[in-house]
Amino acid sequence: MADAARLEIRQPHAGMPPLDMSGEQISFFEFWPQKYFYTPMCAYWLWLTIKHGFRFTLPTISNPLFPMGGWIGDSKAAVFDQAGEHARHFIAPWAVFTRTKTSTAAEAVQTARQAGLAFPFIAKPDLGCRGAGVRRVRTEQELQTYLDGFPPGERIVFQTLIDHEAEAGIFYIRKPSEQRGRITSVTLKYFPYVFGDGKSTLRHLIEHDPRAGRLQHIYLPRHKDRLDWIVPQGQPFRIAYAGSHSRGTIFRNGNHLITEAMTDAFDRIAKDVKEFYFGRFDVRFGTIEDLQAGQNFKIVEINGAGAEATHIWDRKTTLPEAYRALMQQYKAMWEIGAENARRGYKPARLADLIAAYRHETKLWAEYPLTE
Repeated sequence: MADAARLEIRQPHAGMPPLDMSGEQISFFEFWPQKYFYTPMCAYWLWLTIKHGFRFTLPTISNPLFPMGGWIGDSKAAVFDQAGEHARHFIAPWAVFTRTKTSTAAEAVQTARQAGLAFPFIAKPDLGCRGAGVRRVRTEQELQTYLDGFPPGERIVFQTLIDHEAEAGIFYIRKPSEQRGRITSVTLKYFPYVFGDGKSTLRHLIEHDPRAGRLQHIYLPRHKDRLDWIVPQGQPFRIAYAGSHSRGTIFRNGNHLITEAMTDAFDRIAKDVKEFYFGRFDVRFGTIEDLQAGQNFKIVEINGAGAEATHIWDRKTTLPEAYRALMQQYKAMWEIGAENARRGYKPARLADLIAAYRHETKLWAEYPLTE
């Protein structure tokens, strides 16, 4: 237990702006079930479909070389494969491994090493979103456990573990007819910690934390093997690793931090990813000043049409503000799809989109527990 705990000791939120945790911890709608939160948006999708000639699947060509435009069933590796030399310089090194019924950790390690990866590294599903199945693997034994819990026939992405504590989501939009894109959203992602007092168990610290205590159903299951551990005095312990809001990470609106240098950096990267016009870069960076200067960061994921401007999950965002931001995003997505249709790209068939959605949602329940 001590060895496992030792791996969690680090400076919380290093490189990030100070995190204000005073006042209300979460907004009233922040953790609504998806079916309730997104129902009003379905009406807006229908309106956009009618406006654009009853073409519901236009978003599948918002990024026409991404599988389904990155809307549903998008392969992380397939998106990375569209990156040119300049963009690849900023992407954390990765490898792809197909899990078969007889796969061994030794085989997976060989695949990872061929891409220059070494323990510890990240393992995550090639198909998936919202942090599903994301875990660190530190040893061959942990890797074998991950493989054993992964659905056969599906692909796993192994990726270098970026040591930066700071993470952000950078939403980028450019119409094919435009010379320069723009950053429409910056989300600062703060990983949640509890702090030991030398007397309380990890369970107690989570249950009595002002924010974590309201989300203990998220945090407790992933730490079930160490809930009775007494966290040493003053030691920070990180209770979520994946940078996903639905997995418990704290999101803050960073739109005021957008600079011309940041925009220039991501615009150049986006233009070096073939036919990429709409989506979100998830990045790890050294300091917020580095990010604003467009330097010292690594991309861990490029999300296409299925991404959203996640600054809406800041606790201070109102429900009308959240819906307004999403409507602006969807409007741009349909417009880009329509423009690409005029360029000759064909949207996916609705039946194929539905099949991809069913396949991906089925897999979510089969992936290993997110760290």
